[in-house]
Formats: sequence, C-alpha cells, structure tokens
Amino acid sequence: MEITLFFVTNSVLLGVGLAMDAFSVSLANGLGEPHMNFRRMALIAGTYAFFQALMPMIGWFCVHAIVETFQKVTPFIPWIALALLAYIGIGMIREGLAGSDQGGPQTPLSGRALLLQGIATSIDALSVGFTIAKYHTVAALTCSLIVAGVTFVICLIGLALGKRFGLHLAGRALVLGGAILIAIGLEIFVNGVLR
Repeated sequence: MEITLFFVTNSVLLGVGLAMDAFSVSLANGLGEPHMNFRRMALIAGTYAFFQALMPMIGWFCVHAIVETFQKVTPFIPWIALALLAYIGIGMIREGLAGSDQGGPQTPLSGRALLLQGIATSIDALSVGFTIAKYHTVAALTCSLIVAGVTFVICLIGLALGKRFGLHLAGRALVLGGAILIAIGLEIFVNGVLR
C-alpha cells in the first residue's frame, strides 16, 4: 500500500475513532486534576498516544506472526478493559468521596493509574492490526503514528475541557471522573461482547 492522501485521510479518521475512549478518560482526568500544568497534560496525552500507536502495531504483528494465539485472546479484550477502567474509576470515586468529606486537595493521577488507563483505552486498537494487515511495515507504522498524533491532540483537548469544568465542580469532579471511567469500561465491554 502506498502512502497517499487517501491513506493519510483514512488513518486520521481511524485515529479519531480510536481516540474517543482516550478523550473521555482525558476529560475525566482533567476534571479530577483542574490545576494540571501543560507539561503534565502532554505527558498524559502522550501516554495515550503511545498506546494507541503500539496496539495496532502489536495487532499487525500478531496477524503476521501469531494469528491463532491472538484470536484466542481477542474475546477477553472487553473484559480486560472493563476490569482496568472499573478499578481506576472506583478508586477515583472513593478518593473523591473521601476528599469531599475532608475538603482536602485532590491527588494527581499516579503513573501506575496512567499506564493502566493507557492500556485500557487502547486495548481495542489491537484489532486494528487486522484491518491494516495488508499494509507493508512502513505503511503500518505510518498509520499507527498518525493515530498517535490524532490521539495526542484529542486528549489535550479533553484534558483542557476537563480542567475548565473541574474548577467549577470542585470536590465532585473525582466522583464524576470515576463514574465516566466506569461508564467507558461498560461501553467497551458491551460493544465488545455484543459484536
């Protein structure tokens, strides 16, 4: 496959579709941490972008190397995403409820939680490896990098919106953010199981 304007347009649209879960989680993170600086926003968005690029390439590799094994794991992807996002969401709700009782400052998103979110929001992108299986290595990598760039921009927007509204929601922001994460996990689960 040649890298043409059509290829780039399709890759951008694919990136937009894949980034919606990461956008929602970014919104929740912005709500939970309204005083986040730009460097931290870039780190969070960059983490999601990294996983959104990595997962399609893992899927692409699986198609070319270990198809049978990957097909056995595919049914578990919705379960894994639900478990990870529910775990993080419940933790945020607990922290938000405890913080609103104490009136204390909100704790920033931990590195571990960020990695779990990155994996959970991009795990469905593994299946994209099947759709780009016909691409040669450079085209597959280019597509994944375009998806990462789109994800990065969309997540920065989500974080900025979350920060803006998080300042107005004060102590309820973590609870709302946790509920959003659980809802995203349920949405991934339902879509994955009903497919």
